[in-house]
Amino acid sequence: QVQLVESGGGLVQPGGSLRLSCAASGMLFSVNAMGWYRQAPGKQRELVARCTSGGSTNYADSVKGRFTISRTNATVYLQMNSLKSEDTAVYYCKLRNGLVAQDDYWGQGTQVAVSS
Repeated sequence: QVQLVESGGGLVQPGGSLRLSCAASGMLFSVNAMGWYRQAPGKQRELVARCTSGGSTNYADSVKGRFTISRTNATVYLQMNSLKSEDTAVYYCKLRNGLVAQDDYWGQGTQVAVSS
């Protein structure tokens, strides 16, 4: 029904920048929110940033001031600046195509590695 395609991950040195993109396609009848999550090896998946259809945004405390989420229709972006080694993780795009979590869709993930 819904497909999310992520891109933009890669290897970057500390202090560098990356821009992640997530393009959604399919039966997008009610996109209530889109966001980015990440999961490092051995750690729990966590919210990085999200935006609602109303335009509000939320950020994890660890990325405030460094990451910026934006959305144009069915594409969501994550601009990541001043990257730290602690940002190393697989980043997943999520879309809520309805009112409840049952309507959530996830991308395949794109790996971000921050290392000197």
